[in-house]
Amino acid sequence: MTGISSLTICGLDELATGALTSATHVLSLLDPDWPEPHMLKGFGPRRRLEIRFHDDIEPGPGIVIPRLDQIASIMEFGKSISAEHEHQREWHLLVHCHLGISRSTAAMAILLAQFNPDDDEDAVFTRVVEIRPQAWPNSRMIKLADQVMKKNGRFKTALGRLYARQLSAHPDIAQYMAKNGRIRELEMGRLALRYRSSAL
Repeated sequence: MTGISSLTICGLDELATGALTSATHVLSLLDPDWPEPHMLKGFGPRRRLEIRFHDDIEPGPGIVIPRLDQIASIMEFGKSISAEHEHQREWHLLVHCHLGISRSTAAMAILLAQFNPDDDEDAVFTRVVEIRPQAWPNSRMIKLADQVMKKNGRFKTALGRLYARQLSAHPDIAQYMAKNGRIRELEMGRLALRYRSSAL
């Protein structure tokens, strides 16, 4: 992708510690009732997109899960950045959610897949982990993006392989995800682990 100088993924707490210093564009993924971070109010609509839903993968009372049109909006934001800066040498995209682990890493994976259409899905997730080692992308977002990009399940399957790698590298993450209703994602990772073991 021509012109990218920097890609950042972070959580809310990191916005006040210098993460925004050189950002030219910001994608904010926030809970529906969360107040707008005051440090982002200087970014105009062409430089910042704010989307609101909970970091959940299953519907429930009071839960707002990611929708197809929101994934399309993320991709449209990426398209507008590409068009605006086609000939610009440097720009810095910052994507944040509350912790910088799930929604933001899923969004960055979606944008990287869009910016680099010739890269395979595993390469996209490898790049996300390079940017944010604790990445655990929201599976519903990736599933919806798989539909939009017509990847025929390849994006979601590669996500399972990422979960397997993350479970091996960060075994403590399983307890956190189980506590937060992400059992289905843990099953995806464990299935990929079993498949990898049987293939050896």
